[in-house]
Amino acid sequence: MKTIEEINHRIKKGKVVVLTAGEVKKLARKEGTKEMANKVDVVTSGTFGAMCSSGAFLNLGHTSPRIKMGGGKVYLNDVPAYTGLAAVDVYLGATALPDDDPRNKDYPGEFRYGGGHVIEELVRGNNVRLSATGYGTDCYPRKRLERDIDLKTMGDAILFNVRNACQNYEVGVNLGDRPIYTYMGMLKPHLGNANYSTAGELSPLLNDPYYKTIGLGTRVFLGGGIGYVAWHGTQHHPEVLRGENGVPRSPAGTLALIGDLKQMSREWLRGVSFRGYGATLTVGIGVPVPILSEEVLNYTLVRDEDIFAPVIDFSEAYPQGKDEVLCEVSYAELGSGKIQVGEVEVPTASLSSYFKADEICHILKGWIEEGRFLLTPPSAPLLGVESGVRFGHNP
Repeated sequence: MKTIEEINHRIKKGKVVVLTAGEVKKLARKEGTKEMANKVDVVTSGTFGAMCSSGAFLNLGHTSPRIKMGGGKVYLNDVPAYTGLAAVDVYLGATALPDDDPRNKDYPGEFRYGGGHVIEELVRGNNVRLSATGYGTDCYPRKRLERDIDLKTMGDAILFNVRNACQNYEVGVNLGDRPIYTYMGMLKPHLGNANYSTAGELSPLLNDPYYKTIGLGTRVFLGGGIGYVAWHGTQHHPEVLRGENGVPRSPAGTLALIGDLKQMSREWLRGVSFRGYGATLTVGIGVPVPILSEEVLNYTLVRDEDIFAPVIDFSEAYPQGKDEVLCEVSYAELGSGKIQVGEVEVPTASLSSYFKADEICHILKGWIEEGRFLLTPPSAPLLGVESGVRFGHNP
């Protein structure tokens, strides 16, 4: 058994042993798990994909004369921000769209620009156009404001994402007769393709399936800077069917993450558009898993062939809220480029980047080895799986 304090001491002394989630699985083939658990201090995990439940709290700064934007309207590059907070605090959501965006009136809509793109502009260092109106008060008499702003001129800019790093996810297919446009991308009719979205064996919550080391206050790589787990994410449902290795067989845990947007990089926060669906933000996340015991190490040895996801019809079952699973497939099968659904061989594609996830693992590894990143013991566990866990068997 180790403690996070002991691992941090080794980090400060420059003696820490860190492996990425990819490296630890390869090394496990050569060495026993007990020896590895003694030798390895940290395993770094990562993911890079579209995460809609993301956005930023922005303090836009006071003007002379002052303006109360709260209760008024605020636009950043014509994208609306939520103003129901205070005089100059707003929240810009990743999926927000300009008022004049045609949406799906000309189907499928292109959704060329939204809140995620504005966030990318800000971390690029670009100016964005602020347009604000207020209703005027004795202490905030100004009613209109037009100016260019950037991250440097803001008082605070806090990325706060209420649902990130989803633990496993559905595979989307289309049994219908026409192409459909979804948050899983464009799905061709008659099982023409299958899309999925996770980094598989590199993904944070698949390397710590029972949240043994991840909890409130865990320090993470977020958008190229340092962030923290603020809470369990929305739609956090850990008590789902799991394999004997503890890995969920369907969407389960999620993380709510927070960090200083001014530290972050456009390489790891990218605005993206999904044709026919909307705009969002692609987020890079890396989570260190401290190897506190052989049990924790064993969880990080999970392989793509051990992770199974449900295949869901997005033409009927998903939009109608039907609990229908066509089959289950492993991430090894998904990564091979094709899966078998009934009698049909279906080509696959990932909406998240395994390559970028592995890059995040290596960046975080470097930060830890250089002594730039210490681990934080969780102040409280995530809402967990202590009761009602159901175990399944690999198909």
